[in-house]
Amino acid sequence: MTAPGATLFEKIWDAHVVMRHEGERDLIFIDRHMLQETTCAPAFAGLERRARRVAHPELTLATQDHIVSTEPDRDEASNPEGLELMRLMRANAAAHGIRHFGIEDPRQGIVHVIGPELGAALPGTTLACGDSHTATVGGLGALGIGVGTSEVEHVLATQTLLLQRPRTMRIRFEGRPGPGIAAKDLILATIGRFGISAARGHAVEYSGPVISALPIEGRLTVCNMSIELGGRLGVIAPDDATFDYLAGRAYVPRGADWDTAIAHWRGLATDADARFDRDVAIDCDGLAPQITWGTAQEDVIGVDGRVPDPAAFADADRRRRAEAALRYMDVAPGAALAGLAIDVVFIGSCTNGRLSDLEAAAAVVRGRKVAPRVRALVVPGSAAVKREAEAIGLDRVFRDAGFEWRSPGCSMCVSINQDVVPPGARCVATSNRNFEGRQGPGSRTHLASPATAAAAAVAGAIVDPRRLAP
Repeated sequence: MTAPGATLFEKIWDAHVVMRHEGERDLIFIDRHMLQETTCAPAFAGLERRARRVAHPELTLATQDHIVSTEPDRDEASNPEGLELMRLMRANAAAHGIRHFGIEDPRQGIVHVIGPELGAALPGTTLACGDSHTATVGGLGALGIGVGTSEVEHVLATQTLLLQRPRTMRIRFEGRPGPGIAAKDLILATIGRFGISAARGHAVEYSGPVISALPIEGRLTVCNMSIELGGRLGVIAPDDATFDYLAGRAYVPRGADWDTAIAHWRGLATDADARFDRDVAIDCDGLAPQITWGTAQEDVIGVDGRVPDPAAFADADRRRRAEAALRYMDVAPGAALAGLAIDVVFIGSCTNGRLSDLEAAAAVVRGRKVAPRVRALVVPGSAAVKREAEAIGLDRVFRDAGFEWRSPGCSMCVSINQDVVPPGARCVATSNRNFEGRQGPGSRTHLASPATAAAAAVAGAIVDPRRLAP
């Protein structure tokens, strides 16, 4: 039972504790488990070795997303390197009675995109997946817990997880962001301000008037990158916008059960007298569209700014990392990123592959053309997003501009499929990681919002998207 003066995280976590263990470890119940093909195969193999069955197959959903080809007329064999894992997932799901959304299924998509759009993640619930960006579902007021392969097996076998209880952190977003500032800009600016380890060991709650004003898909983007802030998970209190988003989705309660759920969800908020282990604020006044310059998400500036000089960093390790990043990215201290030529643009991923993301990008490119020598891809986050985008003509907007219109999947975010940035090429991507080689050996990645990425595609260089506003 949670005591008065509790945070939202504490209320949800405590409601799911099955047993407390020494060392601040809790065995918690997992309401929903989602599987993706690259981390579940060893987990099923472990079950087989131990002669175990899946405890609650009705609480598990499986989708193919990471290693799938995004070619328009793909099948499982389109990416031969992923064929074995995809066939294994299909077979394991069938053997254990798990709903499986293969690439032919109208519900297929990136696991962190289809979870919210199907209503598999609900306010006040816990959802686990063998992928760190499970934190995404925090945008609906759920606790999204990314786990490793051994923990995937544990959830399959027991529907529980034994976890260290995170500390609590709140980030309050204050002020008034100007026109053209997206959720991706908010979270990149936050990581740039506080650093990639600021939330290490913490469950982060995002709050404040700027967060309350965000549409749900923007909240999902913010929570998605809690991991890049170092956090264990991120969460935003549900409100009427949350309930409106969820109403009528496939796995959402109906009728009297919906009314009961709403009544419960309205109580999911941090108490006024709650205390956080860390409580900080960020002022969003005057914020410019953000873009990364280095090889960590904290290496970020406004698109109208200049690359910092590593000598300006007081911490010696931070200086060394910055120096190495500048060498790898081939940018100079004090240089402006605006005007820097680019080779590839990738719009998609679990961070920015939803319909509103594609709409923001399309608003920039409508009536324009992709610059010569630039390869530009749009990869919808799910089959549903693709259908919805095509129904309103976004695919035509992108094709007319010279973009490739692809099939749903993780694509260039992880590059374990065929979507790879060539060595030395510079990519503006809407995904969440810019590590060395993340999009292919020797590739150089600049993270940005969909509008900023779209603007780069038509300009052939990094540019302030507000200059190209419709």
